[in-house]
Amino acid sequence: MTTSGERAHAGDDAADERAHVAVIGGGIAGLAAARFLARGGASGGSSGIGTAGTGSTGDGGGRGGVRVTVLEGSPAVGGKLRISEIAGLPVDEGAESMLARRPEGLDLVSDLGHGDDLVNPGTTSAAILSHGSLRRMPAGQVMGVPSDLKALAASQVLSPAGLARVPLDLVLPETPRGDADVSVADFIGARLGREVADRLVEPLLGGVYAGLIERLSFESTLPAVAAAARTHRSLISAVRGVRDAAPKDAGPVFATLPDGLGSLPKLLTDAIIADGGTVRTTTVVRELRRRPDGWRLTLGSARDPEALDVDAVVIAVPAAPAGRLLADEVPAAARELDRIEYASMAIVTLAYATTAFHRLPRGSGYLVPAVEGREVKAVTFSSVKWPHLRDKAPGVIAVRCSIGRFGEEHTLQRSDEDLKAAALTELATTCGVSELPLEARVTRWGGGLPQYNVGHADRVARIRAAVAGQQGLAIAGAAYDGLGIPACIATARAAAARVLEHLERRGELSHGSDGQGDRAGDRAGGGAGDGSGGGSGGGSGGQAEGTRPQPGDPVHDVVGLQGEDSG
Repeated sequence: MTTSGERAHAGDDAADERAHVAVIGGGIAGLAAARFLARGGASGGSSGIGTAGTGSTGDGGGRGGVRVTVLEGSPAVGGKLRISEIAGLPVDEGAESMLARRPEGLDLVSDLGHGDDLVNPGTTSAAILSHGSLRRMPAGQVMGVPSDLKALAASQVLSPAGLARVPLDLVLPETPRGDADVSVADFIGARLGREVADRLVEPLLGGVYAGLIERLSFESTLPAVAAAARTHRSLISAVRGVRDAAPKDAGPVFATLPDGLGSLPKLLTDAIIADGGTVRTTTVVRELRRRPDGWRLTLGSARDPEALDVDAVVIAVPAAPAGRLLADEVPAAARELDRIEYASMAIVTLAYATTAFHRLPRGSGYLVPAVEGREVKAVTFSSVKWPHLRDKAPGVIAVRCSIGRFGEEHTLQRSDEDLKAAALTELATTCGVSELPLEARVTRWGGGLPQYNVGHADRVARIRAAVAGQQGLAIAGAAYDGLGIPACIATARAAAARVLEHLERRGELSHGSDGQGDRAGDRAGGGAGDGSGGGSGGGSGGQAEGTRPQPGDPVHDVVGLQGEDSG
């Protein structure tokens, strides 16, 4: 048998007697899990993963109690976190920011020694294209659900008829839900009218999941609103309660690194190797089998396979490949994973001279409801949103245009030139851009965004229940409780904690033996995302505090809208 893929490592694996954990998937969830595993064992298993979520313990480096091998099938780690230059500017090709109102992402960057490097947006003011014109996002909304009727009227996002329908929510009887999940369109439409669902909520959720509100789960995609709606007859009143409970001065909404969020995977990889770990790319895991003393992974091609025996495994890949790996050993989980659908999208990045705009954009961008019939669903003025980009190239404006929704794969089955033309047409029509770009780039994310459709939470619970019966097995990533970067990191932390606790309980943190690790009852969760799941974080984890979806978690990338209130 031969070894497939590139190999980056520290030290002699053969002489390393520490417990060995394999992490399948080198996206943000996989890399974060590997970091926590390599560091957390240094001073006593899961207790070594600090309350801030950094996983930093003990001697702060070198070899802790666990040897980690990250296995990534593609030529590079990072998943949906990727960066390249356009017109001399480093601009992200996937997620460009992370929510700063959850601690997991900020803590991880700080643990890597780059907390002081983080930068925040210059503006999060954004608009919605409605009835053919750009209109300000109404103040007082929570993920598009309004609470301030005067602000809603002033925004002119809705038609007169649509606006007149909204206040009926205040007098309508309760909309019963029981314990059953419902779609976003059904519940929002029943309370506030279909126009609110189509022109306010859909563009916000569409920017995150690229999904259809007729299918997306109310409970899983709008968790704070859904929870509040169970204690209020009126949805408007429920949203007012959510806003009243939110911190009044929570600080910046988003953060990124000065060279782009796509620089985070390299920082993590370097740290994993420094802690004695191994990172292998172009290494496909074809099979996962239980052994009496752990797990056996079959790597590489069928013609030249490689067997890798480990004590425990963290699966941090999208739902479909996770299901294939679990089909033999955990078929119940595999069946549920196969039911999680994914949407595809593309990001067209354009670099313009500032002279192309007759008036420079003032906001971070705008969203486009599906009912407008446009091909582009979101536009981000990156050089306006991020002052550090503007400072690097004052004469250039970088713009990112997002294309693609679930069920509209035909939109993406066109050439790069056609997608560029769609973006150019959108900017010329809506923003009056009068010049061709200096440079253009198309990034395609096929099957990149997991769909949190009706029944998603119950489906995830069944997956976790099945995985919980397998010792030494954990799952982490974006397919379960949130697409955002902090959410994926939270699942990674939880998965690492379960593995470390089990190894510690068996006395294996310093000497590898059977590598069995996992506990039942996992409730990991909550954020990609960015439109990013899959290799960027595609999985779920354990029962860690604060890992359920939180208000504002979904909207973290597309145009920089605040999830709770962009007004």
